[in-house]
Amino acid sequence: MKFARESLPFVLPFVLAAVVALVLRHPVVAAILAVLGFGVLLFFRDPKRHPPADPRAILAPADGLVTRIDRISDPKVGPGEFERIVTFLSVFDVHVQKVPTDGRVIYAGLTPGKKEAAFKPDVDHVNEYFLSVVERANGDRVGIRQIAGLLARRVVCYLNAGDSVARSQALGVIKFGSRVDLLVPAGYAVQVKKGDRVKNGETILALPPAGLP
Repeated sequence: MKFARESLPFVLPFVLAAVVALVLRHPVVAAILAVLGFGVLLFFRDPKRHPPADPRAILAPADGLVTRIDRISDPKVGPGEFERIVTFLSVFDVHVQKVPTDGRVIYAGLTPGKKEAAFKPDVDHVNEYFLSVVERANGDRVGIRQIAGLLARRVVCYLNAGDSVARSQALGVIKFGSRVDLLVPAGYAVQVKKGDRVKNGETILALPPAGLP
């Protein structure tokens, strides 16, 4: 299993402290520190996922629980309305996000904000977030909003405007739980419902209308 590179600053102090404890002949303390360090490392795990065969499918960008499905407008993503699928990440979920569709990144930017609890319904308006917009080959735009939360103090995105991306490649990481919103054009068929658990790079969240690539 791989781990996100962002894990190092969080895990290394536990490793060093465990080594010091062993040198000072405190094996119990060293063992506790090692277990804690391993627990932190698990937050950054990046398990291998198996995308479905259908290349048209828009995949989950994040692991977690679907807490809302609605329709909104978001000029930063593009004109018209979008189906929004909200995924809440607990501290036990995989914190690495993956690109949900093939395409070209036309926007990638951080919006500063607060760090309120991610389960609140309006945190996308007040909390810090990183928005990436991927334009598919057919011209449709898909938005991925990584939202910081009470425990998630930092959002990291690996994408830059102009990048060509493939679905299931690494998109970024939210440190210690939060929320990720997926926005697809209105008219796409949502394939999940509120209460479903999803896996990044594997679960189909939406399909374009018949006839569209």
